[in-house]
Amino acid sequence: MNENVSKNVLYEDIPESSFEFAKRDGAIRDKKLSTRPVGFFRGAWRRFAKNKSSVVGMVIIIILALFSAFAPVISSYKTTDINGNYQKVLPKLSTKINLGFWNGTKKTTQNKGTYEYYCAIGAESGRSPVVKTYREYTTTVIVANQEKTSVMYDFRLDSYYAVGYKFLEISKDDYLALQAYQNETGIQVIYPMPKTSQQGTGDKMFDSTDANYWYATNAKGEARRDENGNYIPLYKTTGTDAYESLRLAGDPGIQNPEAENRYRYGELVQGGLYRVRVCYYDYHIYLTGKEPCYIFGATGTGQDLMVLIASGMRFSLLLGLCVAAINFLIGGIYGAIEGYYGGAIDLVLERISDILSGIPFMVVAILFNLHIADKTGPVLALLFAFVLTGWIGMASTVRMQFYRYKKQEYVLAARTLGAKDRRIILKHIYPNALGTLVTSMALSIPSIVFSESMLSYLGIINLDDPASGLTSLGTILANGKSSLSTYPHLILFPALVISLLMISFNLFGNGLRDAFNPSLRGTED
Repeated sequence: MNENVSKNVLYEDIPESSFEFAKRDGAIRDKKLSTRPVGFFRGAWRRFAKNKSSVVGMVIIIILALFSAFAPVISSYKTTDINGNYQKVLPKLSTKINLGFWNGTKKTTQNKGTYEYYCAIGAESGRSPVVKTYREYTTTVIVANQEKTSVMYDFRLDSYYAVGYKFLEISKDDYLALQAYQNETGIQVIYPMPKTSQQGTGDKMFDSTDANYWYATNAKGEARRDENGNYIPLYKTTGTDAYESLRLAGDPGIQNPEAENRYRYGELVQGGLYRVRVCYYDYHIYLTGKEPCYIFGATGTGQDLMVLIASGMRFSLLLGLCVAAINFLIGGIYGAIEGYYGGAIDLVLERISDILSGIPFMVVAILFNLHIADKTGPVLALLFAFVLTGWIGMASTVRMQFYRYKKQEYVLAARTLGAKDRRIILKHIYPNALGTLVTSMALSIPSIVFSESMLSYLGIINLDDPASGLTSLGTILANGKSSLSTYPHLILFPALVISLLMISFNLFGNGLRDAFNPSLRGTED
């Protein structure tokens, strides 16, 4: 009686919602899965995405790869375009957008003669290289126990306008076409020819090859002025110049085209060519239809630095990927044979790799460049040098991974069930070692890029070919190192690209290592 009472009390404490009806047929069936299975690569991506620094590294690599692919296409310049008149001009983002920086100008300090030299360019053409004058001051130096005083100027100089004027020898057809362009646009491109001989006391042209000296100067190179403070022009007059176009203000030929003292704008030289003096900025617009603008600046040869960096980075990335893939193929096969079969085979193959690994890479690169580059070209010679001993590290990594996994239970089970060696290697061992191998391959790419840049920077290999547009980041750095103090942009941009490549690939490789680590499978949530 007491037991029944206690049972009744116990059952009454359990709510009805806790009971379920039993299945009548007594069969228990599996329910359909409500979630989709996670594949190997999907799980790897989830693990990779958790590493924020690796994702950032991957994004930077993609941006750099897109830059190397599309920058030469978007730019109006090519790697083969060489303009000696715009050597080492400063970076300029746009001709229409003025951000106050990145506008092709720099602050400089010059003496009075040089300052007036740049001011004279603007006084004649209206395109003044002197953007802003900060101050004028006097300095005194002692030379041979005598004090010499110099007037100095701090000012901001436009490196594009500073090119000023150039002498050109063009055909008569081009000469007439240029005059027609002036008449159509109203833009003065051809300017009067200056005198190059002494014109009285102090009126001396210091450099007959410099088209920017069109004005009278004293013995110090400082401009002589008239009573109104203007430059005193020294233009050639008279002579037949076949010129019928715009004339500079003050030219007597404006009122009378037949005047004896009209300015001379062209000179007939040998070969039926005309020697003319042009404002090169406007002449560049006449030739290309665009104002000159180098986003990263120009090199010492007048090439677009941005296009060269993109081309060099594209070459470095392709070289790194090709070398890494070849080394992965050779080292993967070699290391798999060593690690899987072991014994005498492993002993012999390991001794061979030890001998090859003792050969310094620098020696290999130099010998290949000296004896093979003439026949195959510097690119193939460099590729052979990287591959000759580069696969040894990958082979050693694969060998260690095979020794690690070949004694595992699932491998022994597969062998017991009759699986062949090829299936065991490809289906059971390689997938588990994939994380380490992919990481090693990814981390080898920046090492290859850095080695190639170092070799070309030191001049051991020569990858600079302006005719074909071939170049490398190391070559760009080597060409710009002499101008580090005066034109730092020649070093800054390629060095920044190399640094980003090194850091990004290392971050990306660390993320791949965790993503393909089989021990982390199932830990995404």
